[in-house]
Amino acid sequence: QVQLVESGGGLVQAGGSLRLSCTASGLTFSGYTMGWFRQAPGKEREFVARISWSGGATIYADSVKGRFTIFRDNGKNTLSLQMNSLKPEDTAVYSCAAEWRSSGGSSDREYTYWGQGTQVTVSS
Repeated sequence: QVQLVESGGGLVQAGGSLRLSCTASGLTFSGYTMGWFRQAPGKEREFVARISWSGGATIYADSVKGRFTIFRDNGKNTLSLQMNSLKPEDTAVYSCAAEWRSSGGSSDREYTYWGQGTQVTVSS
């Protein structure tokens, strides 16, 4: 059974940093493209970042480019998202997702497996 479990969310002041983690089990992690998505109250889920199965290719949403970094440790089955210079508009539930060797990865429709999400709240 595939499980994706996020951690690391919390409350932070604007300008601060957080690091989210996603621990995967029940799948061959190194073969999966991994993505981060977020959903704010009353809004649709939106793409944040994705990383290829090897870790060699990343894509970011324009809204987070230069502030967030996605990376992975295939030896530890872990995906991470380092978030710096956080803004109140980054407040959302952040979820990780996995899809077998996807060459795309910026649409939530491309992903088969999802975690439950972790809340990130940025105060002004």
